[in-house]
Amino acid sequence: MCLVYILDDDEELSESLAWLLESVGIRSERFGDTATFLRSYDRDRPACLILDVRMPELSGFDVQRILNDAGAPLPVVFVSAHGDIRMSVRALQRGAVDFLEKPYDPQHLLDVVQAARRTARERFERAAGQRALRARLDGLTAREREVLALSAEGIANKQIASRLGISAKTVDVHRARIREKTGTDSIATLVGETVRLGLPVTGREAPP
Repeated sequence: MCLVYILDDDEELSESLAWLLESVGIRSERFGDTATFLRSYDRDRPACLILDVRMPELSGFDVQRILNDAGAPLPVVFVSAHGDIRMSVRALQRGAVDFLEKPYDPQHLLDVVQAARRTARERFERAAGQRALRARLDGLTAREREVLALSAEGIANKQIASRLGISAKTVDVHRARIREKTGTDSIATLVGETVRLGLPVTGREAPP
């Protein structure tokens, strides 16, 4: 189940929002301050966040920055009673999935939240897949990563051997070990999986 976090210091509004979500079977958790939310946020479950722009201590944009810096796969829906085009553009450019002005139409809000929950599930599954694949790739030696990277470029074993100064038979051994360590049936399958999940074949993060 995909949880909806509500971070808004307006207790009456957040309570009514939680009730609206509950009326259609969507579970939510409410927070009135950012520190409590950040301590409670569990990135090991799919969720999205309805976030007020104007908050005490830390603004909604500060919270968004903290989440972005942490690489949190949490879709953010901003809400504000004082929003403008410049503010909404800023939020969207930094990765928010939507920006709503208060008071918002209840049905429109539900539609936006449902879309954010779908995005949350997709991001969560992708992040889980990345973590699992990264763990498999991290088990490779530096030389095995070199062989994998060159194989991903479509370079034949003899050419790989020549570039690395090793024999073609040794390349075959490295390829067999790569398949064994990563639990894949072929190098092509492994490369395809890394591309699908947006990871480099070396197992290290791609530069931003």
